Amino acid sequence: MDKINHHRRKWLAIGGAALGLSLIPGIVTAASTKSTSKTASSNKTTNKSQTKTRTLLIKNINTNETIQSTYFNGKSYNKAELARLDHLFRDRRTNQVKAIDPKLFDKLYQLQKQFGNRQIEVICGYRTTGSNSAMHSKNKNVAKNSYHTLGKAVDIRIVGVPLKSLRDAALKLKSGGVGYYPSNNFVHVDTGPERSWSS
Repeated sequence: MDKINHHRRKWLAIGGAALGLSLIPGIVTAASTKSTSKTASSNKTTNKSQTKTRTLLIKNINTNETIQSTYFNGKSYNKAELARLDHLFRDRRTNQVKAIDPKLFDKLYQLQKQFGNRQIEVICGYRTTGSNSAMHSKNKNVAKNSYHTLGKAVDIRIVGVPLKSLRDAALKLKSGGVGYYPSNNFVHVDTGPERSWSS
């Protein structure tokens, strides 16, 4: 009887070990799948944050300065890059710099992206109230209380893009003001209330 029990125990132990070993590949596979899925998820997050960066390529036609600026890093605005853009947008008559509304840069980024990241040309960015008054006295198309004086407006064109196409793209954003100036070859965009006009 002892012999039979001894043999039975032996076979039960061997069977248990075999069963245990057969489960290991499943555990390894599950761990491996978990690890692979974690890596894929991590890569997705990295790629997502990389695609969220915003870069502008801009030229000020009055000063002939060109800069490429990654002003938004995927999480927040880069203060040093915003300062570079503010300087590029300065009043060309007085050289005075004002902090430009970052939402204006976001609008320009959206427009630039629609046209294959072509260079944006700035005709007029920030204007001091003195510069704006002088312009208004000579040209009634210049608003007396322009958004340019608040750092919330810019007159632009994009190299190789028909002005009408740029105007239409700006209107499709459905935000802020869009002014169409074909005779002066620029489109005005601002971060004020939604409205549009042409001159």
